[in-house]
Amino acid sequence: MKIKVAETAGFCFGVKRAVDKVYQLIKEGSSPIYTLGPIIHNEEVVADLAARGVQVISEDMIPKLHQGTVVIRSHGVGKHIYQLLEKTDVNYIDVTCPFVLKIHRIVERESNAGKQILIFGDPNHPEVKGICGWCNGPYTVLACREEAENFVPLDGKEICIVSQTTFNYNKFKELVEILSKKRYDNNVLNISNILNTICNATEERQKEAKNIAGEVDTMLVIGGRHSSNTQKLFEICKEECGNTYYIQTPVDLDSEMFQCSSYVGITAGASTPNKIIEEVQEHVRIKF
Repeated sequence: MKIKVAETAGFCFGVKRAVDKVYQLIKEGSSPIYTLGPIIHNEEVVADLAARGVQVISEDMIPKLHQGTVVIRSHGVGKHIYQLLEKTDVNYIDVTCPFVLKIHRIVERESNAGKQILIFGDPNHPEVKGICGWCNGPYTVLACREEAENFVPLDGKEICIVSQTTFNYNKFKELVEILSKKRYDNNVLNISNILNTICNATEERQKEAKNIAGEVDTMLVIGGRHSSNTQKLFEICKEECGNTYYIQTPVDLDSEMFQCSSYVGITAGASTPNKIIEEVQEHVRIKF
């Protein structure tokens, strides 16, 4: 069976940097170590860190901490989290992805200038929640076509558009087009900035996954169930290849996935370790 693995599959720069930092702290003997939310959306990695003593905490637990080190994950957090941490006796290490930090600076600057911020993304995703936490004025999160069509701007406000770094690039273009054509009181929306803040790694990963899915008989997308970027990869691949499957580890593989298949494609989200990608590839090669 022929197998093609996406070159862009697996850890992105921001995720690798965050995970490496936690393992470094473990190696240095730091204790206790906390991560503000799971360090990445991958159950296997989080379980391994937990076995090594790393504890996942939530925002409401911060005031109760009296020692140790808190790691701010790559998704980033709102401004108020830093203020909470400064009031405690714990150390904190910020491994927010630089691409996410850039969005924080943008929305802070543009909202301070009096603009209404539009954020394309999942309102329940920690990255988007963090971005919202840097808006010093009105903001709206748009996740889909329907929400863009129903969006009503505030009177007299210029609009600045940014995006979750892992947002679907084609959806970004679609929502921009919808908003650009909308009219209120015979006036088009006053959009002063349209900033495509989808990170390059995400964009390249999505494009490559789409191309591979269009070539193969079966497409495997590897990643944690809570990984936003993996879910978007699955959606993109499913449009190109009906025989697309979302898996977390080789355990999820089934022979029915490969019936009448001679060519299998594999991609993975930004939170998927190379070890798991290699295990899936080897499992497909040997078992099917």
